[in-house]
Amino acid sequence: MTSTDSTSDPTAPNSTATKTPVFTDFRRIVIKVGSALLVDRDHGRVKLAWLTSLVEDIATLHARGCEVMVVSSGAIALGRTVLGLPKGPLKLEDSQAAAAVGQITLSRTWAQILGHYGITAGQVLLTLGDTEERRRYLNARSTLGRLMDLKAVPIINENDTVATTEIRYGDNDRLAARVATMASADLLVLLSDIDGLYTAPPTQDPNATLIPVVPRIGAEIEAIAGDAGSELSRGGMRTKIEAGKIATSAGTHMVIASGHVKNPLKRIVEGGRCTWFLTSANPVRARKSWIAGALEPRGTLHLDDGAVAALRRGASLLPAGVKRVEGLFDRGDAVVLRGPDGAEVGRGLVAYDSTHAARIMGRTTPEIEAMLGGQGRSEMIHRDDMALGVE
Repeated sequence: MTSTDSTSDPTAPNSTATKTPVFTDFRRIVIKVGSALLVDRDHGRVKLAWLTSLVEDIATLHARGCEVMVVSSGAIALGRTVLGLPKGPLKLEDSQAAAAVGQITLSRTWAQILGHYGITAGQVLLTLGDTEERRRYLNARSTLGRLMDLKAVPIINENDTVATTEIRYGDNDRLAARVATMASADLLVLLSDIDGLYTAPPTQDPNATLIPVVPRIGAEIEAIAGDAGSELSRGGMRTKIEAGKIATSAGTHMVIASGHVKNPLKRIVEGGRCTWFLTSANPVRARKSWIAGALEPRGTLHLDDGAVAALRRGASLLPAGVKRVEGLFDRGDAVVLRGPDGAEVGRGLVAYDSTHAARIMGRTTPEIEAMLGGQGRSEMIHRDDMALGVE
């Protein structure tokens, strides 16, 4: 990736001479939009002019061949006005009711404006479990990947209608970071009511200065994060820093920029004020490292010579190449891959549980369809969910 020279604020923690990434170099981008930017609270409606300008930016990226996902807040903010709910914090059941009403308007609005640019929108509602529990994680990852293969733009939100206090994110900054890591995005954009990270909360300290580049999120950076800025936003700078830790540890760059401008992505491209959070990794390598070393294997797949050779050429593992299944595991669990000589070839997240894997091993796709009574997944382990010993 090419870069432009930029020197961090010398008063900023962890300040070093760094290089600022070039926005147009990124190819898979997650954009998070907060409620305060999207919803006119006084009138209980979407800020259509602003949203249209953002979609214009998205369409420009889309035309360049970028894959774009949007994590959009706003359902509760829209629904609470329609239902006449009071200002201030809502009880859980009121939040769920507001989300149920507001999500309809939110999704329809995104679909209509994207459609004006010839782009199809797909609604994806996630809970905490969808990004934490591996079987559901694989399902969600597969859905997002297929939508982007079909040139659609996923519009993602937390499923507030069913999420409870104990099993929810509570803010879309961290949800967006989890989506970015799950989808192996190389950039996460957090559009905010502030144009970046400052040396101190600018509302409290008039001498606070913007930090343009954060090479690494350390204790000093965490210490200067403030709290939420409005009742429509359940996040604040603190949650954005948490999102940055999630994203950068998984190989995804992150940028915080103001959404209080028309065409906010274009503004970043043109060098507008923002804060970049850098990663030294890349999403594919970070994900494979996680698979290789951070997960406890639940079983073993023994492969034939042809399958081992195919994997080393970059192919996915097909059931036909599996000769024996050991252990009890569920879909999404990590398993060890061993060649005919018993040596470990690699590890991966398996697409079938142990019972089904044992049934379909050694079988071709037509045979599997006949056995399962329908079209199943063609790969036992997709190459993106696999880390080989040579990697």
